Amino acid sequence: MTAVGEQLPEGRYGPSADRRADRRLRIIGSVLGAALLGVIGWIGYDYIGSTAISAEVISWDVASDHAVDVHIEVRKDAGTHGTCTLRLRETDGNEVARKDARFDQPKGRIDQVVTVRTTARATSVELLGCQSDS
Repeated sequence: MTAVGEQLPEGRYGPSADRRADRRLRIIGSVLGAALLGVIGWIGYDYIGSTAISAEVISWDVASDHAVDVHIEVRKDAGTHGTCTLRLRETDGNEVARKDARFDQPKGRIDQVVTVRTTARATSVELLGCQSDS
């Protein structure tokens, strides 16, 4: 007895539909993958390029029930001017103060202590963000 072949004779019926579908899926996947990488790269470039001022809160000290001294380190391009916004909260999460700290010094790195007046005793300090004037 001879075994019956499981494959169709080559060239007799043309390429199978599965091969055509696989090829289409590979092309579509490649195009979508390249587009996704392009979008991620564009978003990353835009984010990095638009951040002219960056800062972080180094420390903070409660000077009294109505004042907090916040030590901020700001990194920026020399000659760039801008503002960083601070928010202070009390234990239950209510906002007790908000202050825009101005940075007009021509240096690229600034360490500054900002005194923020509060309506109640602050228990946390949060840097909301920084924006340049340009």
